Amino acid sequence: MSARAPNKRRDWSWRSRAARGLLYQVLAVLAIAAGVWFLAHNTQQNMQVRGIQSGFDFLGQAAGFDIGETMVPYDPSQSYGKAIVVGVLNTLRVAVIGIVLATVLGVLVGVGRFSRNALLRGLCYGYVELFRNVPILLQLLMWYLFFVEVLPQPQEAWTVGGLFYLSKGGFAFPLPVWAPGHVWTAAGALLGVGVGWWWRRRCQALFEATGQDRNRWLLPLVAVFGLALLGWAVGGAPTAWSVPEQLAFMVEGGASATPEFLAVLIGLVMYTASFIAEVVRGGIQSVSLGQTEAAGALGLSRRQTMRLVVLPQALRVIIPPLTNQYLNLTKNSSLAVAIGYPDVVSIANTTLNQSGRAVECIAIIMLVYLSTSLSTSALMNWYNKKMAIKER
Repeated sequence: MSARAPNKRRDWSWRSRAARGLLYQVLAVLAIAAGVWFLAHNTQQNMQVRGIQSGFDFLGQAAGFDIGETMVPYDPSQSYGKAIVVGVLNTLRVAVIGIVLATVLGVLVGVGRFSRNALLRGLCYGYVELFRNVPILLQLLMWYLFFVEVLPQPQEAWTVGGLFYLSKGGFAFPLPVWAPGHVWTAAGALLGVGVGWWWRRRCQALFEATGQDRNRWLLPLVAVFGLALLGWAVGGAPTAWSVPEQLAFMVEGGASATPEFLAVLIGLVMYTASFIAEVVRGGIQSVSLGQTEAAGALGLSRRQTMRLVVLPQALRVIIPPLTNQYLNLTKNSSLAVAIGYPDVVSIANTTLNQSGRAVECIAIIMLVYLSTSLSTSALMNWYNKKMAIKER
C-alpha cells in the first residue's frame, strides 16, 4: 500500500510570491473600482448641479422619429429602446455578412498571390495595394456616390432577366413568400449540414489512418441540397415568390437592399478583404518550403498540397491577426453614420439629440461594440484552440 502524499499547504506569509501576487491583484481591482466609482459619482453630481437629467428611464419613452431601414417592425410611436434595438440589428447585419464575404474574398486573393499565372498574381497584388491604402471613410463615400449618382433612376433600373434590378433606389431581387414548408426546408438543410460534418470527420480519420483522401465536399453538398429539397416536398412544396416589377416611377415587390446598406457592406468588405489577403499570404509564407517539397515527393498535387499540408499549418499564424480584422470590420461599421445608414451609432445620436442623455447614449454605444468585440474574440479563440496543431 502506497503512502499518501503529504498535503501541500500554501504559504500565505509576506515572503510567499503567490500571496504577494494575489494581494497586488486585489489592490489593483479595488483601485480600478474606486476610480470608476469616483468618475461616475463626480459626473452625476456635476449633472445635478447643472440641472441635467440622468438615468436610463428615457428608453421607455416614445422615440418619435422614423427609421428608413429595419429588420423588425418599427414605427415612431415605439420607444427609444426599440429604436436602439433596431440599430443594433442593423449593425450586426452589416458585421456578420461583411465578415463572411470579406473572409471568402480575402482568402481567394491571398491564395491568388501565389498563382503561377502572372496576370492573376498581378491583379491580386494590385487589389491589395489599392484598397488597403485608401482610407475606409473615402471608400464608403465613393461607393455611396456610385449608387446615388452613377446608377440610373428607379424607373430606368438596370435589370437581369426581369428578376434583379439595380438603380439609385437600391438592389431588388426575388424573395420566397413565407409558408410553413420553409421551416421543413430549413430543417432539412440543417440536417444536411450535420451529415456533411460527420462525413468530413470520417474522411479526416480515414486520411490520418490510411493516407487515402476522399472527396470531402461532394457528399456534404448533396446532403444539404437533397435534404432541403426533401423537407421542401414534405412541407407542401411552396412555390410562391414575390418578384420585383418595374413600375412607372419605382421597382415594386420582392426584397431590396438600400444604397446605404450596399455602400457600407461593399466598402467594408473590399477594405477588410485586402488586409485578410495579406494575413493569408503571410501565413502561407510562414510554412517552410520543405513541407511543400515533401508533399510533392509524396505525389500530392498543388491543390492537395495547399489544402492538406500548407493551410492547416498556416492557420495557427493566420487566425490571431484574422481576429483583429474581424474586430476592425465590426468597429469600422460605425462610420456608416457618414452616409446615412441607420446603425446603432446613428440612432443613438438621434436619441441623444432628442433626449439630451449624452452619457447614457454613449455608454450604450460603448456597450454594444464591447459586447460584439468580446463575443467575436471568444469565438475566434475557441476556433484557434480547435485548429491548433496537436503534438504527438
